[in-house]
Amino acid sequence: MFEYALVIKSATMSSSTRIVFMGTPEFAVSSLNALVEHGFHVVGVITSPDKAAGRGQRIHESAVKKYALEHDLPLLQPTNLKDPDFQERLAALKADIQIVVAFRMLPESVWNMPPKGTVNLHASLLPNYRGAAPINWAVMNGDTATGLTTFFIEKEIDTGKVIFQEKMAIPYNWTAGQLHDELMVMGGALLVKTVKAIESGFDNAIDQKQMLDIIDPLPAPKIFKEHCKINWQQPTTSIYNHIRGLSPYPAAWCELVSPEGDIHQIKLFKCEEDAHVSSGTAGAIKTDGKKLWTVACADGDIRIEELQLAGKKRMHVGDFLRGFNLTDQWKLQ
Repeated sequence: MFEYALVIKSATMSSSTRIVFMGTPEFAVSSLNALVEHGFHVVGVITSPDKAAGRGQRIHESAVKKYALEHDLPLLQPTNLKDPDFQERLAALKADIQIVVAFRMLPESVWNMPPKGTVNLHASLLPNYRGAAPINWAVMNGDTATGLTTFFIEKEIDTGKVIFQEKMAIPYNWTAGQLHDELMVMGGALLVKTVKAIESGFDNAIDQKQMLDIIDPLPAPKIFKEHCKINWQQPTTSIYNHIRGLSPYPAAWCELVSPEGDIHQIKLFKCEEDAHVSSGTAGAIKTDGKKLWTVACADGDIRIEELQLAGKKRMHVGDFLRGFNLTDQWKLQ
C-alpha cells in the first residue's frame, strides 16, 4: 500500500529530461530544490510513508513530502518498493533519470528502470565511507577532509561507477551537524552539474574497483546506541572527535555517578579538549560548581560546554551547574 498524490506543475521547464527524485530528510530537500530551481523536469517524487511520532503520536510527514506538496510535484509514498502497483505507477512516470538522496535501498527492478540510470548522491569521497553514516564517521575518525560523490547505483550498496566528486576541508572544531549542513548545500550544486553532464552524453564514469587500488576505504555503518557510549580511558583527542562526530544526533552519552552510586545518563554535544597530562583517573571530575566542568581522560582533560541530562532539555554547562549540585566527588563512566 502507498499514498499517491498527483498535481500538475504550471512552471515552464527548461529541460526535457524527465527526473524522478527519491529522498526523505532535510538533507535531500536541498538537492531537490536545486533541481527545481534550475528548471529540471521533476515528474515525480518518492518519499517515505507518513508515520506517527512523539508522545501524542502525531502524524509526521517527511521533509521531502512537505517540499513536494508546496511545489506541486507528483508524489508517491510506497511502503514496499517491490509492490507491483507502485512499480507500475513509477514506470508510468517515464523517467529518463532517477535521483536518490538519503533514501532507502532500491530493488534492482527500480534502480534499473530509467534508460539513463539511477544516480545517488553520497556524503563521502567514495569508496571511502560506504554505508549509512558517512558524515558522523568522518568526524568521529578525526578526518581533516571529506566530500561528496555522485555515482550510478548498482547491485551492491555504494559501489557504482563514480560520476563526480567534490572535496571539502573539515574544520577541526566542527560537529557532524555543521558538516551535514555544508554538504547539504554543496550536494544540490553537484547534482545539477551531474544531471547536466548526463544530459550531454557523459560516459566517463570511473569504476570504483580502480580506485580501490590506491585507497583502503573506511566503513560508515549505521550508528547504534553502543557506538555512542564515551570511553573516558581513550585519548583526549579521540573523545573530542567522538563527541563532535555524534553531535547533535544521535549524541555521545555516558553515565554521571554520584558518590552514593546513583546513576544519571547524560548526552554531550559540545566540548573542548585540553591535551596534556591528565588531571586524574579516567572519568574524574573537576568543577567550580558555576561555569567550569572538566573530565579526565587518558592523556588530558575534556571541558564540557553543552549537555543534556536524561529527561531534561539541552543546556549550557553553566545553566546545568546552577541547577545541579555537582562536586568533584562525582565521576563519569
